[in-house]
Amino acid sequence: MALTAKVKDELARVQVDKVSARKAEIATTLRFAGGLHIVAGRIVIEAELDTAASARRLRQHIAEVHNLGSEIIVVSGGALRKGNRYVVRVVKEGEKLARQTGLLDHRGRPVRGLPPQVVGGSVEDTVAAWRGAFLAHGSLTEPGRSAALEVTAPGPEAALALVGAARRLGITAKSREVRGVDRVVIRDGDAIAQMLARLGAHDTMLEWEEKRTRREVRGTANRLANFDDANLRRSAQAAVAASARVARAFDILGDDVPDHLEQAGRLRLEHRDASLEELGKLADPPLTKDAVAGRIRRLLATADKRAEELGIPDTEAGISQELIDLD
Repeated sequence: MALTAKVKDELARVQVDKVSARKAEIATTLRFAGGLHIVAGRIVIEAELDTAASARRLRQHIAEVHNLGSEIIVVSGGALRKGNRYVVRVVKEGEKLARQTGLLDHRGRPVRGLPPQVVGGSVEDTVAAWRGAFLAHGSLTEPGRSAALEVTAPGPEAALALVGAARRLGITAKSREVRGVDRVVIRDGDAIAQMLARLGAHDTMLEWEEKRTRREVRGTANRLANFDDANLRRSAQAAVAASARVARAFDILGDDVPDHLEQAGRLRLEHRDASLEELGKLADPPLTKDAVAGRIRRLLATADKRAEELGIPDTEAGISQELIDLD
C-alpha cells in the first residue's frame, strides 16, 4: 500500500469525540473535496474522495453531528483517473448542511476560504481541519530530496487558511500555485513527521521516519564510497569507526568516565565528520589535535580494560559489519 493510502486509511480510523473538532473536520473535508451545486433550484453538496473509508467516515460524521442523511456514489476509474472515486452527496438538506458547516455565510454566499469557526477554533479543531483536508485531497511522497506532504486546495484563500492552520500547530507549510492549481506543501522532514503525528497517523509516521533514516544512512555510506581521494575516504571511515568505539566506551564505563576524557569523547560523537584538529578547536579550552587523539585513545583503552575485567565485548564491538565491509 502506498504511503498516501496508508495515511488516509489510518486517519479514517482516528476517534474524535469533541463535537467542534468533528464539525471542523466535516467542514474542511467538504470544502477541499467538494462543492456546492444548484440542481433544480436546490443546493446540493458533493464531496469526492478517493477511499471508501474516508467517504464512510464523512457520511457517519454528517449523520451523527448534523443529523442529516447522505448517500455514497461509487464512480469507476477511467483512463485518466485509475481507481474508484467515492462521492458523498447531500441532496434534500444540502443548504441546511452548508449553513451549519459555515460553507455559506449569513448572506447565503459561498465561503472562499475556510469557515470562521474553523479558522478561529481550538488547537484540536485546527488538527481536525488539517485531517479533513488531507482526507479530501492530501498526498505523502517517499522520503528523499522531493519528499513532501501536500494538500491540493480548491482556491488560494483555502490554501492560505490551511497554511495559517499549520502555523497554529507550530509547523511551517507553504502555499504555491502549480499549473493553475493551488497546493499547500510541507517539505521539511521533521515537520512532515510532526504533522503526521498530530493528525493521528502514528504508524505511518514511524514507517516514514524509518525509511527516511535508512535513506540518510545509505546516502552517508554512498558519500563515503564515492570519495575520490583514498586518504580522505580512509580518514572519514576512521572517524566513523572511532565514533562507534567511543559510543561503546561510554556504554561500558557508564558514569565512571573522567571529565577530560568524556569531553573529548563527546566532541567525537557530536562531530563525527570533523578532523582531530577541528575537534581541538571546538574544545573548551582549545586543544591540539595530538591532545584530542591522546584523550580518545585513553578513553578507549580504559573502556577496553574494564570490558576485559567484566568479560564483555570491548569497544571494537561497536564497529558495525557494514563499516568493516567498506575497508
